[in-house]
Amino acid sequence: MLKSFHYFRTLTVLVILTAIISSCNNAPNKEQMNKEFKAFVAKFDSVYIPLSKAGNLAYWNASISGKQEDWKKVDDISFKTNAIFANKEDFNTLKRLKESKMITDEIPARQLEVLYLSYLGSQVDTAKLNAITKMQTMIEQKYGNFRAIVGKDTLTDNMIEDVLKSSTDNQKLQDTWLAHKKIGPVVNQDIIKLVKLRNELAKELGFNNYHEMSLKLSEQDPTQIEKLFDQLDSLTRGSFIQVKSEMDDYFAKRYKIKKEDLMPWHYQNRYFQEAPKIYKVELDKYYKDKDLPKLTSTYYAGIGLPVDDIMKNSDLYEKKGKNQHAYCIDINNEGDIRVLCNVKPNENWMGTLLHEFGHSTYDKYINIKLPYILRNPAHTFCTEAIAMMFGRLSSNPQWLKDMVGINDKEKAKIAEDSYKTLRLQQLVFSRWAQVMYRFEKSLYENPDQDLNKLWWDLVEKYQMVKKPVNRNEPDWATKIHIATSPCYYHNYLLGELLASQLHHYICANILKTEDWKNQSFVGNKEIGKYLIDKVYMPGELYKWNDMIEKATGEKLTPKYYANQFVN
Repeated sequence: MLKSFHYFRTLTVLVILTAIISSCNNAPNKEQMNKEFKAFVAKFDSVYIPLSKAGNLAYWNASISGKQEDWKKVDDISFKTNAIFANKEDFNTLKRLKESKMITDEIPARQLEVLYLSYLGSQVDTAKLNAITKMQTMIEQKYGNFRAIVGKDTLTDNMIEDVLKSSTDNQKLQDTWLAHKKIGPVVNQDIIKLVKLRNELAKELGFNNYHEMSLKLSEQDPTQIEKLFDQLDSLTRGSFIQVKSEMDDYFAKRYKIKKEDLMPWHYQNRYFQEAPKIYKVELDKYYKDKDLPKLTSTYYAGIGLPVDDIMKNSDLYEKKGKNQHAYCIDINNEGDIRVLCNVKPNENWMGTLLHEFGHSTYDKYINIKLPYILRNPAHTFCTEAIAMMFGRLSSNPQWLKDMVGINDKEKAKIAEDSYKTLRLQQLVFSRWAQVMYRFEKSLYENPDQDLNKLWWDLVEKYQMVKKPVNRNEPDWATKIHIATSPCYYHNYLLGELLASQLHHYICANILKTEDWKNQSFVGNKEIGKYLIDKVYMPGELYKWNDMIEKATGEKLTPKYYANQFVN
């Protein structure tokens, strides 16, 4: 009996060992897993790349025409793209590959990470994804076709900005500002429905809301972003209070009213997101007779980042039905890059051209040998940083001397006020970005709250602008980004931080100078070479903070922004 027991126990152990060995032999090895991932990517690329190209081209065409049938094409392609990323079988494959930890080579590993996050955000019913896409496109079309009416005049956004900047007629300013705000009631209920749909999607995926999901899927920690914005609030508040007092003194005299009677329409901009003209320097006069696109093209060629090929495919002037804003789009991740603008001969549009074509240089010089899914900037705010660094030059006296041709006497005359203008712009925008970031965060946390009150509470706290008496309108809904670029706006301020960090690095390590105010980079091809090698070429191969550290020697920090504009 004892012998029989030992015999069967030994036999059982052998059977188990045999099963384990067999299981190990049959388990996928690293080579097999990499082969499977390579096959997955090949299949993905064959379907996704043509759709991506077609979708970008359709969006470009719709932005220019404003036609309903063109926007329908955008929707149709978006639905097909949604279906790719919503595929649960494909997502499970990516999840299994990721959890295996066998995809370890640098490029495939990063490719897997980016694909996994892209799919994760779409693991819901495609009908819901399509409903979100359709509603967003419909809202965008309403924005694109809206024109403010003041009396008998129909005004574009450019015209509204011109009135707000130039008029001293208090009633005209008020009427113009209010006319622009009439887009709010047209879209606000649609936006709330859209927000709730986005939240439903996020909760199905295990997130608290869409705002949290958006940040996490773009590899940003919501807690760190909030901490950074709190830090920036503290850094800029004192300086902003000082310049806000200067502005209010100026405007009280300009409009012949008391400081306490200043209203939102007195700050020369629809949202008080740009620096009002309170200093003596008049930058528009330097550009009124200039070919702004040509200046842009000449400048970028001089620093080793030619954009003539992009310029010829771009659409730069106003048209009926055309999107009134500005953007850069990479149609195919293979060189077909285009810029949309509505250029007028002034400093604002000079800055916009430098900004948008800054974006285009990033897209142009991403390493074409990278996998398609990695041929993007390290993060959306990293391309914003490049655009902002160059966009700042339109008010730079040294740039005006080198590119526009003002003389040394004129440069010296405008130097102080030009810097004050740039500093004012940064402080004004920083406070405006606080409003946008905190509004969107709260919007997605509770879309049923009193959003009109939330908006004006934030405007009064961070921008220190009074709400008009008894006003209770959805002014928050007049800002197109809330509907069409959700949970994105904070990246503009992160971009400003990185722009200052890159500017400092270039001055210290390439130009070998501590004079960071008087640098235009004109004609210095080493600037372009540095940006291509260290910032552009890696694309999305590295996580954004790793790329920043490799390019500047430090992770993202607000200290250079503070040194440049706050301290």
